[in-house]
Amino acid sequence: MQPRSILITGCSSGIGYTCAVGMKQRGWRVIATARKPEDLDMLRAHGIEAAMLDYADPASIAACADEVLKLTGGRLAALFNNGAYGQPGLVEDLTMDALRKQFEANFFGWHDLTTRLLPAMRDQGSGRIIQCSSVLGIVAAPYRGAYNASKFALEGLTDTLRLELAGSGIHVSSIQPGPIRSRFTWHALAALKANIDHRNSRNRALYEKCIAELEALAGNVPAPLESPEESARITGSGLKPVYRLGPDAVLTCLIHATESDRPRPYYRVTYTTKLAALARRLLPDRVHVALMQRQN
Repeated sequence: MQPRSILITGCSSGIGYTCAVGMKQRGWRVIATARKPEDLDMLRAHGIEAAMLDYADPASIAACADEVLKLTGGRLAALFNNGAYGQPGLVEDLTMDALRKQFEANFFGWHDLTTRLLPAMRDQGSGRIIQCSSVLGIVAAPYRGAYNASKFALEGLTDTLRLELAGSGIHVSSIQPGPIRSRFTWHALAALKANIDHRNSRNRALYEKCIAELEALAGNVPAPLESPEESARITGSGLKPVYRLGPDAVLTCLIHATESDRPRPYYRVTYTTKLAALARRLLPDRVHVALMQRQN
């Protein structure tokens, strides 16, 4: 019997890499994507099938979908949309180009890939579509307007897709991580420096403080690749996991979303996300806004 197949995007590091390794360990046929040739080579060196995908390039998306369907004989059990980046910056300093880039990579590309693979799931009468969203798809945080907007849009589209696919045999889930140990902060820092004219902003002092904090959080080198076992070991136990977990926490949710007979519509990862969802539901609007303003 052929193993079930899953396409996981954004596997050059962090959540994508750990999930690709973990799902392969569980006997899944994993097709993992990355943008750079060296990252594709790295994945293949770990025994994982790899395909090139750039969410910002429609031709790349079409080619990836065609390749995946050819490799799987038109039968894909699961799609995990994961590849994304965060664009920091005050809303007043966001250029239209920076905002479009954020949505191309975090939203439009995901929709394009999903709709290209969905017909195969329709034909087989089953499938799992899992979106890696964020706590910032539940609540907004200052200085992250572009990322907030892309994840709020993703949540709305995912909710609608779930309703429309009810009874089709295709289940749709949203995984909503909070702070996860990865290279996300490293890439966000690069995006801020590349796409925000922070030196000429009237908020220059704020940006200098933000950049210093991001540099301290990102460290001098990107976070290393973590297998599921390494991720769990590094996280450890006790109070540390309350805030920042390793990518294996997302893998646990992905396993349930793909293998359970009753996958959940939402998987909230880290106490940060769980508390944010609870607060958004229970707190009066003015109290919630005041609480989020304290995140400055």
